[in-house]
Amino acid sequence: MPGKNIKVPGGLHLQARLFAATQGLWKTLGDLETGSVRDEIDEARVERPIFVASLARSGTTILTELLNSHEEVTSHRYSDFPNVWTPYWRNYLLQKTRRETPRLEERAHQDRILVSQDSPEAVEEVLWMHFFPQCHQPGRDNTLDARIDNPAFETFYRDHIRKLLTIREASRYLAKGNYNVLRLAYLAKLFPDLKIVIPYRNPVDHIASLIKQHRFFQEQHNQDARVGKHLTLSGHFEFGPHRKAVHFGDDAAWKKIERFWSEGDEVQGWASYWAETYRFLLQQADHDPVLSSACRFMAYERLCDESGPAIDDILQHCELNPETFAQARSYYCRHLTRPAYYSSDLSEQDQEIIHRICAPIMDSLRQA
Repeated sequence: MPGKNIKVPGGLHLQARLFAATQGLWKTLGDLETGSVRDEIDEARVERPIFVASLARSGTTILTELLNSHEEVTSHRYSDFPNVWTPYWRNYLLQKTRRETPRLEERAHQDRILVSQDSPEAVEEVLWMHFFPQCHQPGRDNTLDARIDNPAFETFYRDHIRKLLTIREASRYLAKGNYNVLRLAYLAKLFPDLKIVIPYRNPVDHIASLIKQHRFFQEQHNQDARVGKHLTLSGHFEFGPHRKAVHFGDDAAWKKIERFWSEGDEVQGWASYWAETYRFLLQQADHDPVLSSACRFMAYERLCDESGPAIDDILQHCELNPETFAQARSYYCRHLTRPAYYSSDLSEQDQEIIHRICAPIMDSLRQA
């Protein structure tokens, strides 16, 4: 893993803290924005929204970038944080005041992925945390299913998406969100025609990447305490000092993962978390006809090794026109490769533990 330090811009960090402390005000401003553009957004339809959701380090970022390259699609961007609340006004002002194209730089994870302020990013978690304060509460079931009823959120969320579609002149909304694995049934209730893409990786490689990423953010936080705080302000609890496992409704499974981590057993902790995450996703797809149709499980290795057919499958599943994606498809077919920027330091014993815990779930994923 590269040794370069993460730099949390002081101005951005202060803005994030300010927005977090004044969410109620910004929610009100978001409502005012909606009223001011009501005539425009009422013409927009939230049809077949696309959700990319999985465990971190599974390929969600590259899949989101790929889908966001389609001319019909738009997603939240890095520039949408921390002001997630008024997407129409913020993007309108940006279009009027921007003087140069944002520069590409390697993202904070230091994993070869180059991003700019225009790159798609998972920022809508801020909205979920506001309307569902318990969604990251440790020791409590964090899942949201079809029994959930939150009219305030549902109205705000639909209007929010319509504002983004309108100002960006797009017809399809795309959301990357690792925590949406907990909410697929609820999202299917809100949008019965949704499309979901769930990437997964070989568990040994995946867990090696998760361990290294957690270690990296922990080290960065030790050098700059703003790193951990900034992760929480943006709704990221996967790595670093404030890491916590999500609760899929099985209290014993959640306690086991947290116990492994508290004892310093990263391998068993992540392997158990990997298995619990994909077990839950497979069960959701098996037991809900809407989700069964909406979900497409995609092996990250196939996306890298058989890029053309894999991309064609994703476009077909998401009902996106392949003809207008030909140039982007060619680009990704040339550039998608398996990561080679680090080597796993997992021992044979570690790999055997991962295989024992994860192999049955991996077999089911291959058949999904």
